[in-house]
Amino acid sequence: MPKKDKLKATATADRKAGKSKKVKAAKTIKPKKAEKAKKAGKAKKGTKSFQPLVMTERARVVSSAVVYQGPLFRICHDKIVEPGGHKNERDVIRHNGSVVILAIDNSKSKKNPWIVIERQYRHAANQFLWELPAGKLDPGEDALTGAKRELAEETGYSAKKWKPLVEYYASPGFLGESMKVFLAEGLVAGDARPEEDERIEFRLVKLFDVLKMIDKGAILDGKTLTSVLLYQRIMEGKRKK
Repeated sequence: MPKKDKLKATATADRKAGKSKKVKAAKTIKPKKAEKAKKAGKAKKGTKSFQPLVMTERARVVSSAVVYQGPLFRICHDKIVEPGGHKNERDVIRHNGSVVILAIDNSKSKKNPWIVIERQYRHAANQFLWELPAGKLDPGEDALTGAKRELAEETGYSAKKWKPLVEYYASPGFLGESMKVFLAEGLVAGDARPEEDERIEFRLVKLFDVLKMIDKGAILDGKTLTSVLLYQRIMEGKRKK
């Protein structure tokens, strides 16, 4: 065979061998395995999404002294070792905790329901504030029981449906008060029974009007801002679905 023909035959054989190798390489990944790989890739990506964590680590209290005891709270001076091992001293206001009630009348409009809000003078803020009904828990009192009691005492309303909305700490740098917010629906009117030192004016205001008050800076109370804005966000999410 001439030299040129030999070179052509060799090149043709090499190309065929290359193609067969490529085909074999392609066959090593089966469709099912490829699908599994895709699923695994998606799962791995999902693990990077934000997951709220509840940390269980606590500081070790070396000593705790009550430096003030009042009818509503006590102040403790604590010497502690924090979870990271750092030694520290903290003054903490200890409190039994409070409940907040977002009382809703959505019998006429679910999109823009009526909300029960109160106006009362707050000496610490040195002004009158618009707020949701709220109050302190008695020692050992169940939060839902306390919420029902506070709503009835301050406004006279009871509710047919109760649901926990959120729990938060208003100022955890020095205040140990936990605030548990409940959503109350299906309101039934009654007679208010406020405590002797309480001077409370309450009314029903539409949700959109409360949001306007927030936008204008007319509502400065933290529990009211937190509860109303969270409720609005939840309702918007439901309407989008």
